[in-house]
Amino acid sequence: MPTLETNTDTVVTTDAAQLPQTTQARVPILPLDLDWALSVAVNTSAVERRCATLPGRRSVKKANQAAWLCKAISLIDLTTLAGDDTSGRVKRLCAKAKQPVRADILDALGMTGLTTGAVCVYHDMIETAVRELDGTGIPVAAVSTGFPAGLSPFHLRVQEIRESVAAGADEIDIVISRRHVLQGNWQALYDEMVAFREACGDAHVKAILATGELGSLRNVARASRICMMAGADFIKTSTGKESVNATLPVSLTMIRAIRDYHQKTGHYVGYKPAGGISKAKDALTYLALLREEVGTRWMQPDLFRFGASSLLGDIERQLEHHVTGAYSASYRHALN
Repeated sequence: MPTLETNTDTVVTTDAAQLPQTTQARVPILPLDLDWALSVAVNTSAVERRCATLPGRRSVKKANQAAWLCKAISLIDLTTLAGDDTSGRVKRLCAKAKQPVRADILDALGMTGLTTGAVCVYHDMIETAVRELDGTGIPVAAVSTGFPAGLSPFHLRVQEIRESVAAGADEIDIVISRRHVLQGNWQALYDEMVAFREACGDAHVKAILATGELGSLRNVARASRICMMAGADFIKTSTGKESVNATLPVSLTMIRAIRDYHQKTGHYVGYKPAGGISKAKDALTYLALLREEVGTRWMQPDLFRFGASSLLGDIERQLEHHVTGAYSASYRHALN
C-alpha cells in the first residue's frame, strides 16, 4: 500500500478505501473582532524567502510520490468555468471526476475507488452535474455572487446563492467585494460575508478573496480573518480569472491565518488555492506547505481543495510513468 511520506516520515495512507469520510462541522458566525483582525502583520520578505526554499527542500520520490499524487487527486475541485461550457462538457467532466485515472493504473497502485474532491461549475450547469454525480458522494460546487468580479447588485448576488442551493449545489464559491478591502471598509466586508453565508443555508461556502487584486499580503491576512469570523467554511485565493492567482506567498499567508484562527477559536476552516496550479510538482509543493504549517488534518477534502482543471491531466501522466516507466502524450489525458 502506498503511503504519503517525505524524506523522513510517514504522513498518512492514501488507499482510497481508507480515506477518512470526514465532514467538518460548519464554521459558526462570530462577532466581528476588528482589533484582532487588524492586528495581523505580515513580513513579506520573510514569507517570500520561506516559499522560495520550499520546492528545493521537500521532495518525494517513487512510491511515496505516487501516494502524494493520489492524495492530490482526492483534493481537486475539478472545474470548468468557460463561456462555451455545454452539458456535454460537464458530463465528460463528471465522468472524469468519477474515474480520474485509468483503471489499470489505479489497480496497479492499489487505489481503486479514487475520485476527485468535487466538481465546480457555473449555475446553469448544476442540474447536469448533480444528475451525473448522483449516488457517488462527489459534491457539486457552484461559483456565485457575480463571479468573477462580484460587481452585480447585492440583492442579485444573494439571490444567485439561493437559486444555486435550490438547484442542488452542495458548496458555493462566492467572491467578495474587493473594494471593501482596498478601502479598509472591514465592517462592510464582514456584513457582506455574513449575508452570503446565511443565504447558503446548509451548503458550505468558500470565500474567494481574489488575492491578486488586494494589494498586499497584509490585506490578504486581514480579509482572511474577517471572512472566517463571518462564517466562511473555506477561504480561497482566486477566481482563476485574475492576472495573478494562487501563489505560495499568498498561500502561506492564508494558511497561517487559518492556523491562527483555529488556535484562537478552536474552529477548523478549509483552504483552496485556485488558478495557475497545473503541474503535479506544484501540487506536491502546496501539499508540503500545508502539512508543515497546519498538519495532516488539513490534508482531507473537507479542509483542503485544489481549484484546477488541467492539474489532473499532468498528475495522471506522472502516475502512468510511475507504473509503466514511460510518459504518455498530454493529449491522451484531456478532460474535454
